Amino acid sequence: MCAMSNKHPIDDLASFREPQLRFHHVEVPAPHPRPWPRATRALEVRITGAGREMGLEAFLDVTSSTSLVVVVDGVLVHEWYAEGVVAEDRLLGNSATKSALALLTGIAVARGHLPDLEAVVPDFVPELGGSGYEGVTVRQLLTMTTGVAWVEDYHDPDSAASRMLGRWHSGVGGIRDLIADIPAGDVPGTRYAYCSPDSMVLDWVRERATGQTFPEALADVWRTIGAERPAVAGLDGPAEDGGVAMAAAALAATPRDWARIGWVQVDGTWDGVPVVEPEWVEASSRPERPFLLPGRLPSTITTHAGFGYHWWPTVADGSRVMADGMRGQFVYVDRTRRTVVVKTSAWPYDDPWWDRQCRDLCYLALPAIAEAATTRS
Repeated sequence: MCAMSNKHPIDDLASFREPQLRFHHVEVPAPHPRPWPRATRALEVRITGAGREMGLEAFLDVTSSTSLVVVVDGVLVHEWYAEGVVAEDRLLGNSATKSALALLTGIAVARGHLPDLEAVVPDFVPELGGSGYEGVTVRQLLTMTTGVAWVEDYHDPDSAASRMLGRWHSGVGGIRDLIADIPAGDVPGTRYAYCSPDSMVLDWVRERATGQTFPEALADVWRTIGAERPAVAGLDGPAEDGGVAMAAAALAATPRDWARIGWVQVDGTWDGVPVVEPEWVEASSRPERPFLLPGRLPSTITTHAGFGYHWWPTVADGSRVMADGMRGQFVYVDRTRRTVVVKTSAWPYDDPWWDRQCRDLCYLALPAIAEAATTRS
């Protein structure tokens, strides 16, 4: 096992920030930017984890952090960027993108496009009839309980997951064709397994139900929440050739704008204007099944969180949730404290033990940061 040391350089920053994002994409416009109100201050935080106690600066160093943004009750109270990163950079969220997809799905539900979460996938996507998604419901996509025969392993370069990711990075398209070849596994609804194809199918269903692509649907949200910069939505191929949005992994936005996605998850509103129904926020923040509760997921994933609708609840009542992306992209939402903490990172991924330790430490640290940000001396 790799032990925590004092020197942890940022690994391959170019892979995480524009203009070096090397994949096909479209820009999601930000036509009405409204900066956060600001009242910045230093934070006194003690973080306990990884066999030690540390302050905020040490935590940011240990976990190869690239940015940290903290918003309390709609006010930006703390902001930090690593050397070489600026506030205007659009940073790749990896699988934190899935939580943005949850928001877009909730909006589709509120507008009546997806009135029944028990509807099955082929009702919307006939191309998946006869595949592993034949009898899978929309709810099972949301909770990753589809049972399809898929292993999410990016450490093995020959795995199906690595091949799917490779098709995105190479821009050759055809990811939906690959998904149609995924076979059935366990009975849908009987077990949880982290599965990015579930997210891709969820977006496919949402797209068919609404007539809006992922970037088009996100553009409506970006306009409503006053995003400060256009987002970048990655595609599996050129847009002019019908490239499909990588709704499981390829949204890039500024840390301040990632915080906006988290802020909507507090109560479903922006400046008092409903963005998504509060019932959806509650449902997406709570584990629906006992095996989805915090501490009940496979320990190879995390012992610190459960799973809701593409959000990671850290407590059973859904009052604290996380968006979580590979190599340290997080949007932590403490709904009770009305606090959002965004942390982006670029830690090495080749050592799975190191990756696990950094991720576990973040699950301990971000709640401590939120608590410190709301504690008045």
